[in-house]
Amino acid sequence: MNATTTERETSTVEFRLTAMDRCDSCGAQAYIAAEVNGSELLFCAHHGRKYEEKLRSVATSWHDETARLID
Repeated sequence: MNATTTERETSTVEFRLTAMDRCDSCGAQAYIAAEVNGSELLFCAHHGRKYEEKLRSVATSWHDETARLID
């Protein structure tokens, strides 16, 4: 007898940025964090995309939570 489950697996997604984290360019809520030269830079989705090309080449890490805006 084959059992078929119809329940979805619920994955726990943990976000690191909160509403208290603000964009270094404009002060809006930050959804992107980049580490450059040991310093963390925070950006809203707009400024993150604006500076992404230049920052990715020098950033040691790039954390993007902009998918939260679509959900």
